[in-house]
Amino acid sequence: MKNKEIYVEIPIQASIDEVWRMTQNPELHELWDLRFSSITYLPKESEDAPQSFLYETKLGCGVKVAGWGKSIGTHNKNDGSKTSSLHFGTEQKISPISEGKGYWQYIPRDYGTTFLTLYDYDVRFGLFGRFLDIFFRPLMGWATALSFDVLKRWIEKGESPRIQYVRFISNAIITMLFFFIWFYHGLFPKIIAKHPEEVSMLSSLTSIKGTAAVKGVEIIGVLEILFAVIWLLYRKKRHLLALQMIVFPVITISAVIASPSIASHPFNPVTFNASLWVLSIIGFLLANDLPTATNCKRTRKGDSY
Repeated sequence: MKNKEIYVEIPIQASIDEVWRMTQNPELHELWDLRFSSITYLPKESEDAPQSFLYETKLGCGVKVAGWGKSIGTHNKNDGSKTSSLHFGTEQKISPISEGKGYWQYIPRDYGTTFLTLYDYDVRFGLFGRFLDIFFRPLMGWATALSFDVLKRWIEKGESPRIQYVRFISNAIITMLFFFIWFYHGLFPKIIAKHPEEVSMLSSLTSIKGTAAVKGVEIIGVLEILFAVIWLLYRKKRHLLALQMIVFPVITISAVIASPSIASHPFNPVTFNASLWVLSIIGFLLANDLPTATNCKRTRKGDSY
């Protein structure tokens, strides 16, 4: 069964000429489009000839995919819209994409411009390639949508793509770090090890003793693991960061009250939780108004999927 085409649409409060300039200039295009690290236009054979170009996408650790492309821009004088058709591909086996076609369209609106793209591609590696595309195609759609929102914010708010991506990646790293911390501390010290110090602190802060205290520590461990999962699933990370800005001081004070000597231990809860508290504040500031793929429309009118 053929996979559906990738469609992304976003409204931008700017003229068609401005959106066209920011997307058709290769030096500007490569700054906001997550799918390309560099784009180089080749000399045209004639004024009416398609614009050929070479592109590179860096995958990390020195690995990159290089490919070719051809684009043709047209102007619809009836409604003022513009369209740029694209034919692209790569010979590198590391890329699941062999060749594809699509277009960008710029439609004038009262608020500015509707900028949209529709494209599809063929995969290599036969049946195995089609299986990989089940996971790769949504990733391409997400990267396209995120890039479109970065472009929109660049044009409308003036925030450079580099700063936007730094904030976006920093937020992702902070998310994964807090997921790991809550998951680890819920699973190992509390559920697996049932560490005596954890049990002792709970007993000191409450009237729970003995076996009940051990069970209480396990329950707290389960709650921490659930909170770790929430870090992965809940989209509004600033809410979680704000909660942690309150929780970490409370946890620290509670730990010191339960066992005052713990404050003198190496790598103790006071310094550890203080670090997480500061990191929560930094994350809260960075996570304000992040670019997101969810700001884009992903289906066309009349599509049933």
